[in-house]
Amino acid sequence: MPDRLGSLEAIAAAVWQQLGAAVHERGHAWRTPVLATTDGTSADARTVILREVDAVAQRLCLFTDERSPKVAQLLSHPAGTLVMWSPALGWQLRCKVMLALEDDGLAVSSRWARIKLSPAAQDYLSPEPPGAFLAAAATPTHEAVARANFAVILAQVTSIDWLELHPDGHRRALFDAHGARWLQP
Repeated sequence: MPDRLGSLEAIAAAVWQQLGAAVHERGHAWRTPVLATTDGTSADARTVILREVDAVAQRLCLFTDERSPKVAQLLSHPAGTLVMWSPALGWQLRCKVMLALEDDGLAVSSRWARIKLSPAAQDYLSPEPPGAFLAAAATPTHEAVARANFAVILAQVTSIDWLELHPDGHRRALFDAHGARWLQP
């Protein structure tokens, strides 16, 4: 277990440093957070891949198929939560976020250009939307279609609830527009 950080400022800096590392380190536990959204009636959650982190703007970036049910959910109810756990750090994050969809423009096209020849592109090339019923198991397609289904989710972080589970005692803190403060774990 790493050395414990003593100040809220050091913890906040380490959280954003670890989020940035998660984008580049395939084995980082925070690379695949759980995104929880709602349709207004029931909650829904799924694992996503953290693609970009902007610590200065406090914004996270995810990719999606714009036909995915989460897109309809975030368009009608843009508040969401990203949950991450790192066994190596002993840290859990619950990031409250406001979600926005970008499905057109240079920022989306440039991101598509970076992944269109990678295995990740297959996630957006299916003729069927995510969750559609199929008569048989899906076979990956290698069509050069489909920038049309690719979209970017921008998650503006409004608060981070940080929890450290540690043998010497658990600690919890909240980072939001009102500042940083310790909480009862």
